[in-house]
Amino acid sequence: MDTSQLIELVSNTEFVHILGAGLNSERPANNAVQDLSERGWNPVPIHPRDAGGSIAGHPIRSTIEDGIQTDIVVLFLAPERAREVVKKLLITNPDYSPLVWFQEGAEDEVAENWLNDAGWNFVKQDCIVRFVQRHDLVREPQVIPWFKQVQSDNESGCSVWSVHEYLEDCKKPTTELEWVGDLRDLESSYMTIPNYIRSLRKEGESLEECARRLAN
Repeated sequence: MDTSQLIELVSNTEFVHILGAGLNSERPANNAVQDLSERGWNPVPIHPRDAGGSIAGHPIRSTIEDGIQTDIVVLFLAPERAREVVKKLLITNPDYSPLVWFQEGAEDEVAENWLNDAGWNFVKQDCIVRFVQRHDLVREPQVIPWFKQVQSDNESGCSVWSVHEYLEDCKKPTTELEWVGDLRDLESSYMTIPNYIRSLRKEGESLEECARRLAN
């Protein structure tokens, strides 16, 4: 993929999954979420330990769930972890190939060979934030709400479903996180909770209307 093709792909991609982006504001992955958000992207931070919190109003997921399309996957990971992620992406995405972006320090020769064999595009020895800054790329964000379900804190065993507006920050829950994602995740994820929420739609009701109703 040459530079012009890469510019076009990055410019046209709304959602950028960023693996390794947690709550530590001193980490480059955390900063990348904020920097891409300021330029109009919808970054999707992925961090198992910090899931349920948010970075610059973007909810942190624990993993990339089955059913979610990933157009660009940015790896802020050690090479061994990057290899594991690439392996899973190759197994779970037989019908399309996201661009895999190895941030500096995440490069792994074995993973790169796998991607080459599969015919997938990848980037290394460059930073996605510096790339968009270097080419002065900006875009219009997709303004959508996000949702979260956690265990109640009153020992009732019940769950609490909540709605959060676009760029609304939220602390990591103090009780068990059951699910978190935005409206796009709610539409596509194969996980139990999104499936259940979709099943509760009334006739003529949009999924967003249903999700907001259930939070009241």
